[in-house]
Amino acid sequence: MFKNIVMALTLALVILAGSATVFAADAPVPDPSGASIGTAADVVNATSGAPSADDMDKFKESEPLATKLADVVGHNRIAINMVWTLICGFLVMFMQAGFALAETGFTRAKNAGHTMGMNMMVYAIGMLGFWICGFGLQMGGSGGAAALGGGAVLNSEFTITMFGKDFGLFGTKGFFLGDDVYDATVLTMFLFQMVFMDTTCTIPTGSMAERWTFKHFCVYGFFISMFVYPLYANWVWGCGWLSTLGTNFALGHGVVDFAGSSVVHMTGGVAALAGAICIGPRLGKFRADGTANALPGHHIPMALAGCLILAFGWFGFNAGSTLAGGDLRIGVVATNTMLASAGGAMSALLYMWMRYGKPDISMAANGMLAGLVGITAPCAFVNPLSAVIIGVIAGVLLCVSVLFVENTLKIDDPVGAISVHGVNGAWGMLAVGLFSDGTYGDKLNGVDGAVKGLFYGDASQLLAQLAGIGVNIIFVFTIMFIFFKVSSKFIKMRVAPELEQEGLDQAEVAVLGYPEFSINKTHR
Repeated sequence: MFKNIVMALTLALVILAGSATVFAADAPVPDPSGASIGTAADVVNATSGAPSADDMDKFKESEPLATKLADVVGHNRIAINMVWTLICGFLVMFMQAGFALAETGFTRAKNAGHTMGMNMMVYAIGMLGFWICGFGLQMGGSGGAAALGGGAVLNSEFTITMFGKDFGLFGTKGFFLGDDVYDATVLTMFLFQMVFMDTTCTIPTGSMAERWTFKHFCVYGFFISMFVYPLYANWVWGCGWLSTLGTNFALGHGVVDFAGSSVVHMTGGVAALAGAICIGPRLGKFRADGTANALPGHHIPMALAGCLILAFGWFGFNAGSTLAGGDLRIGVVATNTMLASAGGAMSALLYMWMRYGKPDISMAANGMLAGLVGITAPCAFVNPLSAVIIGVIAGVLLCVSVLFVENTLKIDDPVGAISVHGVNGAWGMLAVGLFSDGTYGDKLNGVDGAVKGLFYGDASQLLAQLAGIGVNIIFVFTIMFIFFKVSSKFIKMRVAPELEQEGLDQAEVAVLGYPEFSINKTHR
């Protein structure tokens, strides 16, 4: 009996195994190693699932395998670059939080809500201004970006002809992101360019903090995002006339600014200078004899946290400017960025320590930012040793500039924005013309060969960089100074003295950053 039962069970198992084998032969075979994933079969219906046998037959008959594979490889390459660019754009957007914390921490508690409010709303105001016409003026004639798949619909640049050469002045397409530029590549470019522009807009909020009316700030936000930033950015990044100094006049590769030392930071710093001059110093900043009073920031831990957030976001700022995750230079760019920030922090710390006998942590934090600003233009074109040198010089320049602006020029800049971004933005541009080592940048701005600076045999690149610096100072300062002077005649620019004394939070933005602090207390 037992023997019969065993034989019956054995026969049943054989039958089941046979049927299972037949089923497995007709079904897809599992691939635990993943070795068979991503073959030529995935070329057909690459975005909609596995191809059928009929699809494969049609595919083999219609086009050569190499052509189809090339299409898919090309699509994936663009997809990788687009995702890379968007993620880096998200990192740059997060820098807005860093600016908000740094500026608020470096100013007084009675104005914390107002300073934070400006840093938050400049993001929204700047974005809308850039959407209305800023992006079109900047990129409307740029021709798009090959790394992102084209964007060739951005094909309209207003130019003038002089000396037999064309000089691009501004784009004329892309306003309101209308249907004529409703394109995946264009919208990706808009997001990435917008967060860069917004960095510029937020810089003067630090130099003019604690006495700027919110109404005037709002008007400023639209003006700089719609006109001032886009025009200079067009000349350098939008195929405008500064970028063509190489092809037109053999000045290196034209003005080269990889990630925005001049386009972003210097523009913001020069605007901050114009604004700080026009609005005047805070009450109590200067004594009757002209010497400066210290008005300490209320929350140094907050400010330092903001600076570290900015340093983190800067990796998106600089490495993202390749617009290509497949460009392996991103590792060099990121490492140079990191090293320059360390050089700036350390040199600023040591400078203040040697001069005043104690390390100044707030100045070291700004030194880190100065190093980052200084490396932003040359980050893709220099080696690590040069990156450290650029950062070290930036940290010392910051300290010297802050003291000069305050003690000699008698300009009140609560957060050091003029020195961090303006002075070191100019230094970053010079660094391109000095330290670029000829290992990267072939075909940049239509010029053959990699970018080389003076120390590597090309003095003409330094001349181009000097032209970019000069144009930025003259154009941005003149336009912004006129704007501040004229607009203040119609919209009050500075708050009343009694409000400045009390604090701007409740009067200007209807909140108190620290409700437990009475205006009668000294925690200001």
